[in-house]
Amino acid sequence: MNALIYWPIMAGVLLLDVGTKYVAEQTLSPAGVPSPVIGDVLRWTLVYNPGAAFGLYLGSYSRWIFLGLSVTALIILWRMYRETAAGRWVRTLSLALVSSGALGNLIDRIRHEHGVVDFIDVGIGASRWPTFNIADVAVSTGAFLLAWVLWNEGADEDMAATSLPSNGSSTTERA
Repeated sequence: MNALIYWPIMAGVLLLDVGTKYVAEQTLSPAGVPSPVIGDVLRWTLVYNPGAAFGLYLGSYSRWIFLGLSVTALIILWRMYRETAAGRWVRTLSLALVSSGALGNLIDRIRHEHGVVDFIDVGIGASRWPTFNIADVAVSTGAFLLAWVLWNEGADEDMAATSLPSNGSSTTERA
């Protein structure tokens, strides 16, 4: 059941990410020159991010460090997917989003020494959000959903643990 959600979302987001990055590289040249879409609020600007989210950069080994971290994250996400009970569609969706985004950016790290292809540029004037891509949107959305799911799973477990009597007897009164 979970595979019917996971694999189409994973494939769709990955194809959308890879496709939009390809189009950005082919049409947004030279890098760093904004192309307005909705005035100054939304622009397409091709940039290569050798670091991680929000421009986190760890020097000349960033590519390899973040490549290793991405592979590790994908292994953990895969294990979480495999352990997800059937019918937990929100958890499955969140794992598919995070996994597809992580894989999309991993592909960039492998094929580009320059870094991850980013092109979505949002802001007003000089106040701009760091440029991002579809994979980043998937990772952020999926991570938020996954945190919410895991929080609720933890709350459900806490509720179940506090509602059980400690001596193992039933909570219903006996006549």
